[in-house]
Amino acid sequence: MKRTRHLTAIIERDGDGYVAFCPELDVASQGNSVEQARRNLAEAVELLLECASSSELRRRMKSEVFITSLEVAVG
Repeated sequence: MKRTRHLTAIIERDGDGYVAFCPELDVASQGNSVEQARRNLAEAVELLLECASSSELRRRMKSEVFITSLEVAVG
């Protein structure tokens, strides 16, 4: 039985498409829409989790990822 893991997906526009990034595992993918980029990232992460050695997963996995906003003075 597969278990579910919750990870972060950061998606941003890049030219005519979108780039998706999972910071916990340092995995990226892309797509023509936000949803396609998200699906492609999920597939890339699943493949990594299925195929990578446990030592590579330990090396890649970041235990704490914080996403926040920041305010900066400009000008």
